[in-house]
Amino acid sequence: MQLKTLPYLQNSNNSEISQTGEKLYQLISELYPICRSITGNGFRKTLNIIQKHIPLETHEIPTGTQVFDWTVPKEWNINDAYIKNSQGEKIVDFANSNLHAINYSIPVDKKVSLAELKEHLFTIPEYPGWIPYRTSYYQEMWGFCLSHNQYLQLQDEEYEVYIDSSLEPGYLSYGEYFIPGKTTDEVLISCHACHPSLCNDNLSGISIAVFLAKHLSQFTPHYSYRFIFIPGTIGSITWLAINEKNVSAIKHGLVLTCLGDSGNFTYKKSRRGDAEIDNIVSYVLSNSNQQDKVIDFFPYGYDERQYCSPGFNLPVGCLMRSPHNSFPEYHTSADDLNFVQPQYLGESFTKCISIVSILENNQAYYNKNPKCEPQLGKRGLYEADTDSQNRRLNRMAILWVLNLSDGDYTLLDIAKKSGIAFDEIKQAADVLLRYDLLTSSTENELENF
Repeated sequence: MQLKTLPYLQNSNNSEISQTGEKLYQLISELYPICRSITGNGFRKTLNIIQKHIPLETHEIPTGTQVFDWTVPKEWNINDAYIKNSQGEKIVDFANSNLHAINYSIPVDKKVSLAELKEHLFTIPEYPGWIPYRTSYYQEMWGFCLSHNQYLQLQDEEYEVYIDSSLEPGYLSYGEYFIPGKTTDEVLISCHACHPSLCNDNLSGISIAVFLAKHLSQFTPHYSYRFIFIPGTIGSITWLAINEKNVSAIKHGLVLTCLGDSGNFTYKKSRRGDAEIDNIVSYVLSNSNQQDKVIDFFPYGYDERQYCSPGFNLPVGCLMRSPHNSFPEYHTSADDLNFVQPQYLGESFTKCISIVSILENNQAYYNKNPKCEPQLGKRGLYEADTDSQNRRLNRMAILWVLNLSDGDYTLLDIAKKSGIAFDEIKQAADVLLRYDLLTSSTENELENF
């Protein structure tokens, strides 16, 4: 099978990457102002915008639903929040940044002393101009986040604190888009969509997942692809609880996050450590930049830790540029539209295309003439310089594919063992298939095997 992503990879240049990055950045810019949380209207608004790009199916799970050891929480919504000084001036205003109100703050409307107010304030002293992002999902409280510079200007006076929010029975929302393939085996692409105005974590993952889904929907892929846009942690737990009977169809998976910054790529392996997706991403990164790194699974981070919990142990890894907590802008107001850039988004998207391309084409074959080399000259293969698409042939790739096509080696195995690029190994396999020198390992075994 010749996947349509292969020509894109071979011919992509900086201009195309930049154009793709601009589209990704435009979607991030549209989503950036929304105050999202693990439930509520902000999350629904985000799903509605995604629906303009892909036919997303939305799901609403009621508050109180038991999902393994967890319970779907109350739904949270917020309209306004501020702190006023004794002169009636708003010194902290939710309208200026939705990070100012602690995510999931209960409503409050009262006057407090400076001492009491400080018990409900959060800052980052080492970055005095930035606003932190804080949550209180499972502990009912109220509070504000502000820059440390603002905090230092507070006077010993009475303040009015006001948070117009609601925390009531409602629903947890998530979105799902399924692309049927030639097989029912599935690839899961997951990203958390619950953070408010934070671009790298994780509007970058959302935008790349959306455009990857759009790309794959242009043809019928080999695998079926399931894209889910969920609130972090409770979303993946809920999705797994609801879909527990069907997760055995997932053969590969990626969590996408923090893909818009300038850092080198990091891939966190699945719990299995040697899953096909682990090998493919490791190969892609090892052939692109010596600074990219692959790390072993550990039970903290994003939703991969739920997919990789021992009761599921799904082959799902996490693709990032700079990992969580490794950049100072993480979970602060500095993770804004200036922190992510179209160039890096475009590079990340291209990396995802490379991974999917290999995943789609990574197959094992049988050499139909396994006893000694077949005579290539009489078939015109020895003298041929190009294939039917006018791509230059690598004769060593042809010999490697012939020698290792015994049903045990995949094309990726051959590429790694030979040191020849996967695209050239795949091209050689395509040529040998056309000349009836290979057969798919999924076909009936040859008599002489």
